[in-house]
Amino acid sequence: MRILIALSVVLSLTTGCSNIDRLIYAGWDRDSWQQPDRVLRELGLREGDRVADLGAGGGYFTFRLAGTVGRTGRVYAVDVDQGMVAYLAAAAAKQGISQVETVLAAYDNPRLPEDGVDLIFVCDTYHHLAERTAYFERAARYLRPGGRVAVIDYNGNGWFAKHFGHYTPRDVILQEMQSAGYRLERSYDFIDRQSFLVFGRLVK
Repeated sequence: MRILIALSVVLSLTTGCSNIDRLIYAGWDRDSWQQPDRVLRELGLREGDRVADLGAGGGYFTFRLAGTVGRTGRVYAVDVDQGMVAYLAAAAAKQGISQVETVLAAYDNPRLPEDGVDLIFVCDTYHHLAERTAYFERAARYLRPGGRVAVIDYNGNGWFAKHFGHYTPRDVILQEMQSAGYRLERSYDFIDRQSFLVFGRLVK
């Protein structure tokens, strides 16, 4: 832990905060423990789908999602950090990935397009949101018919959650999303240190 803190300090002095943010979002050995390829398979996205990557950060899932929905789809890389949004826009342009569109969100509104999305994807971000029930109650207006919300968040296991408190217990996510007007459709347990829950809108 001391080594990681020292490394963060050195990097912040030599590379700047934006680079530090991207390193943190990428994580250490994230491919092996978060299993992004399996996450995408379980989501069952199709070519042409429209996805909002809420809290896109450095684009860890953004560009993977873009590959899944293809050129006819759209991925909205949503973040409240203007520096990260600018970085993602430049990265998408450099790679020629035209289906990625960046969105500078408000803290209480993802500011998605009025014609909506098929999936709101929330990875490692849920615990950062304030007044989550009200947030997702409002966000429902951006979901197309049959649209879903996928939440992946730390569950309290592992050193990161225990030392920094960046997690939300699974039962809390379930209660908040139900109060916001959603029902649990799928639950996965293959990410040891995180909950992976998929919700649909309750039928009124």
